[in-house]
Amino acid sequence: MKQRAAEESNPFAKALLKLYAFVYAADRKYGFPRPVTAPTIHRQRLFAIILLACQTGITFTGALVRVTGSGLGCSTWPQCQPGSLFPVAGSAPWVHQIIEFGNRTLTFVLSIAALVCFISVVRAARRTPILHLAFIQGIGIIVQAVLGGITVHMDLMWWTVALHFLPSMLLVFLAAKLVVRIGEPDDGEMQPLMPRALRLLTDGSSVSLAIVLITGTMVTGAGPHAGDEAILPEHRLQVPLIDMAHVHAGFMYLYLGLTIGLLAGVFALNLEHRIKTAAYWVIGAIILQAAIGIMQYWLGVPRWSVPLHVIGSGLTTAATGFLWALKSRYSGGNASHTGTTTGDSQRHEAVNAKDG
Repeated sequence: MKQRAAEESNPFAKALLKLYAFVYAADRKYGFPRPVTAPTIHRQRLFAIILLACQTGITFTGALVRVTGSGLGCSTWPQCQPGSLFPVAGSAPWVHQIIEFGNRTLTFVLSIAALVCFISVVRAARRTPILHLAFIQGIGIIVQAVLGGITVHMDLMWWTVALHFLPSMLLVFLAAKLVVRIGEPDDGEMQPLMPRALRLLTDGSSVSLAIVLITGTMVTGAGPHAGDEAILPEHRLQVPLIDMAHVHAGFMYLYLGLTIGLLAGVFALNLEHRIKTAAYWVIGAIILQAAIGIMQYWLGVPRWSVPLHVIGSGLTTAATGFLWALKSRYSGGNASHTGTTTGDSQRHEAVNAKDG
């Protein structure tokens, strides 16, 4: 770790590598269980999958806050009510306080998942891009907590809610990439799994997803579920809901078309089975999301449909992240146990010492 930092010329990257080296040294000295050994690739990947599930799941609870009108159940931040970290009787309806406070509490569960994942890849001394991906998850959670506080202090203005939601989707996307990359031994070489044309098509699909998500937050901003009953219609996005819904749907069809084109190319070139599977999942998720969106359009956006559409957004984003990560992979490596030659050596030494 220290050697990586010494060899890095970029000041910002160098500072990050020094931080990773510090965490690595501290973990070697104080970490548990003793003796400290690098976790296996399978365990690291399990931690990353749990983190991905938590990142996706918290968007669902956030949607519950919105549709139940509990967004200001806790009227301030980081406290729930002025002078108290916890709900206070009479400050707001109990159900609203509990829902909002519960959503905030889940942030700590998410933080623990991110910390465990980060420590596991640092302990294994994984390659730098993996360390960066795991570190971004933790920083992203902190940023999200701050954005959540700003959203509350600004009385759930529609654009603050959008800025609170979109980073969650980015973290889901990057968590999916982390799950894929963790499973690849570090001593391999990065090799493309798709020709350049399909890689560009994959990039286009991901960009179109980003536009779909952005326009989706604008539909929500113009829609009926503001997050609290006290928010008046004039405080919402002043765009006709039907017009915004059509714009959102148009980009969704573009996203679907690009992904279908990508799948056709994958089959035409008979690429790896897992790439085909990932593309299938993306298309399936898009179709499901489209069905929910169309149903919302005709039924007037019933409350129960919003959490379904939000969790669907998370699943679609995760599937797209998997597909995007499968454009290339590290292959040909021998460090198949922990992902690094250093970690494999540590485990072998620990096993030999135990046998001795």
